[in-house]
Amino acid sequence: MNDSTAKKAHGAHAMAPFSPNEDWDFEIRTVLGGAVAGASEPGEVLAATAGIRKGDHEGWFVAWASLGDRVSAIADEAAAAGHRVSAADSYLRASHYYAVAVNAVSSLPDSSRLGPTFSRQRETWNSFVDNAPELVERVEIPYETETLPGFLFRSPAPSGATLVAVNGSDGSLASLWASCVSPALRRGYSVLVFDGPGQQSQLFDRNVPFRPDWENVLTPVYDFVSQQQGVDPSRVALYGISQGGYWVPRALAFEHRFAAAIADPGVVDVSTSWASHLPASLLKLLDRGESAKFDKEMALGLKLSPGTARTWQFRARPYGTEPGAYAETIEAVRGYSIVDVASRITTPLLITDPEGEQFWPGQSEQLAALTPEVSTLVHFTAAEGASGHCQPLARTLTAQRMLDWLDERMRVEQH
Repeated sequence: MNDSTAKKAHGAHAMAPFSPNEDWDFEIRTVLGGAVAGASEPGEVLAATAGIRKGDHEGWFVAWASLGDRVSAIADEAAAAGHRVSAADSYLRASHYYAVAVNAVSSLPDSSRLGPTFSRQRETWNSFVDNAPELVERVEIPYETETLPGFLFRSPAPSGATLVAVNGSDGSLASLWASCVSPALRRGYSVLVFDGPGQQSQLFDRNVPFRPDWENVLTPVYDFVSQQQGVDPSRVALYGISQGGYWVPRALAFEHRFAAAIADPGVVDVSTSWASHLPASLLKLLDRGESAKFDKEMALGLKLSPGTARTWQFRARPYGTEPGAYAETIEAVRGYSIVDVASRITTPLLITDPEGEQFWPGQSEQLAALTPEVSTLVHFTAAEGASGHCQPLARTLTAQRMLDWLDERMRVEQH
């Protein structure tokens, strides 16, 4: 199928957008996808976001923050009345909604609402954990001189197999619950989730930035989880979603004790999602080492687009660079590449490959080509309703394909 035919095939199955803003449309799809695990209610999401104009960033934030407030109030009332299942359901949804509001702050002139909104996101997540019927332990994972906060969920029908779930650049734990934790628990896995460097509480509460060398994160995570009661050290697997599709393969190039891994999708070079939005003339300045000129031209361009400037600042923050250090930020992001180390991966690796991947197009195939001896590439299509980054509206199908593959390698049988 040539490019023209592929585009026509994709268009034949394209869904009408939920928002005229492409980024918001993707956010809505991602949240709606969480409904399969109780992390959203489609009706309340669509009602809350209906009619928001493309440039109404304040309206976008208020819609999600208000929805989080309303649903968390339902949860509080249910908890007070002793209805723990209803409380857990509502706290989970509220946390997911607040997470979108956290990201929405990036486009607002005043960032003072970031801290309080993230606090509400984490409070409602913790309340979900307190009321959820699942067995769960709050854990602190030893990491260098500090610890990484996490949650170890135990399956009601444990198999001894354990899945370590790695989030993306800005994903919430409520979102990770829907995409990985819930379906894995149902299949007999224990699941460990945690905030790594630059993620969630590590960024917003501790100001700890990203790091590219995630073997130095996932090695201590493996050391910790493999020692927990009921965990078979030979049956610990990895899952990484979104930018976690970089961190997981990067770690596997150096840490070989994981039994199997999933990259959803595969990410070889994180920087392409940044560089693809920059004019070629600006990138040439970087390549020539003209950082000062690059920063000057970027500052001028972003001055004409304050909303884009605020989003840049929000996206750059996890990389630990200073505001206005545009060249430094791009150079930092360019360090997030596994091109030179992917051949060291010896762990069986499943890589999802959605049609219409908008952030790292072609990189799932590239990762598979770099790791041909160990990789399995699984395609998802628009005709299945499974197109786009992380197949947002096809999480049941995604879980089936990923976890069936994992079951076979982890010797997990459902009864």
